[in-house]
Amino acid sequence: MKINERADQGIHRRRWPILEPPRPSSNQRHRPNLLRRRAWHILEAPTAEQPAVENEEVLGPQPPDDATVNFVLDLTLRIGEVQMASGAGASDVTATILALTAALGLPHCEVDVIFTSITVTCHRGTDLAPVTALRVVRSRSLDYTRLTQAEILVRKIVRGNMGAEEAHTELERITAAPHPYPRWVATIAWGGLAAFITLLLGGGPDVAVVAFAISSVVDRLGRLLNRYHLPFFFQQVVGGLVATLSAMAIVSSNVLTTDRPTLVVAAAVTVLLSGLSTVSAVQDAITGYNVTAAGRTMETALMSAGLITGVVLALKLAVMLGLPSTPLPEVINSTPQQLPIVVVTGAGAAACFALASYSTLRALLVAAAAGAIGALVYGSLMLTQFDAVSSSAVAATLVGFCGGLLARRLLVTPLVVAVSGITPLLPGLSTYRGLYQLGVEPGGNISTLMTAVAIGLALAAGVVLGEYLAQPVRMRLGRLERKLAGPRMAGPLEPPERRLE
Repeated sequence: MKINERADQGIHRRRWPILEPPRPSSNQRHRPNLLRRRAWHILEAPTAEQPAVENEEVLGPQPPDDATVNFVLDLTLRIGEVQMASGAGASDVTATILALTAALGLPHCEVDVIFTSITVTCHRGTDLAPVTALRVVRSRSLDYTRLTQAEILVRKIVRGNMGAEEAHTELERITAAPHPYPRWVATIAWGGLAAFITLLLGGGPDVAVVAFAISSVVDRLGRLLNRYHLPFFFQQVVGGLVATLSAMAIVSSNVLTTDRPTLVVAAAVTVLLSGLSTVSAVQDAITGYNVTAAGRTMETALMSAGLITGVVLALKLAVMLGLPSTPLPEVINSTPQQLPIVVVTGAGAAACFALASYSTLRALLVAAAAGAIGALVYGSLMLTQFDAVSSSAVAATLVGFCGGLLARRLLVTPLVVAVSGITPLLPGLSTYRGLYQLGVEPGGNISTLMTAVAIGLALAAGVVLGEYLAQPVRMRLGRLERKLAGPRMAGPLEPPERRLE
């Protein structure tokens, strides 16, 4: 035990036997342990009066001033809102915000993403209260150009090539910019999607032209109803009703010479199903964001219910009006001679969906390639007597793998490639067959409709699995031992390390 002498203004006090604090060894870091220093300050006090710890030494992280913290949180929330509004998954939004806050100087943040809002909390140590910011996602739209530009902006910030003020100005330009194409171009693209789907299902050119016209009319009608803020559920009801009744009326007028005229309705149903966020819902469920997954699933189920209501109501009205009933379209067995047509129409359908979603030209070409790959794999598996659910799952997995591997190298968001690539494989024909059996045939069977649901889930899960499998290949084969962070359809590839400074 050692005696420590203390002096105060030249006056010697009583000698108190106390323990000296341990001296740091030479191989330890120069930074002292503040908690241990505080404990030794208390032990060294010779009287009941305890000296205060130095005010300039603060425990925990030392973030920037309040104005900078608020500015960074607002910037990251706005970027997260763009991603959520474009259909990105909750895990992608969380990883993006964590990477941005770490790159912009906020030491430790927590992110909570649900279906309609994003909350970010910045912890500022033991002496300062945390700062919490929230932003509500009020509107959703398919604008993949805006999503791609936001992705490029995130990369610049994370790599240190752009500061917070420049990023805020760039984000204002991205969000305020109009769509890259006129609205009528998107209408033509939706019509083209229906035409290619009709050809993919085995229809002729005349059926494709009618499907193009009906889907274009449905899109313009939905645009008109959206101006009056009609809920999307009722817009789906109107779309399914108009598409089905129009097809029935054209069939009764003997304009079409084909024996499979109801393929027009199947193509219109596929177009109405293509805008649903099934992929994001499955991704959120797989990655553990159950609240957001439940919200997306409820939205998808509600939109599908609106479509079902419109189609069944149209079938009932057709029977009441005495319109001639048409035979239920059968699924054509694939042949090797039809495989090139399937590949070409799959590429065209995927490209039309990307164009209708305001994708850039580069993303449109990549989406067309993804659609061709998915259609080729699906058609080849159907030739080997695979069932539709298994073939859809394998094809979607390959689409997700190729999209996750090549999309970022081509500066395209993987979500754009994934959703566009599986669009030609959506179960529009199976959905219509199931609805026809329920609405027209007595004692209808629900198994066909359940098969359509299974195909949709297989497509979404396959895309997510393919993106997950693409991660170790994308991160180079020498780094396979890294722990995978989960599927990434948007945002940074790897979340930053989160530790207190």
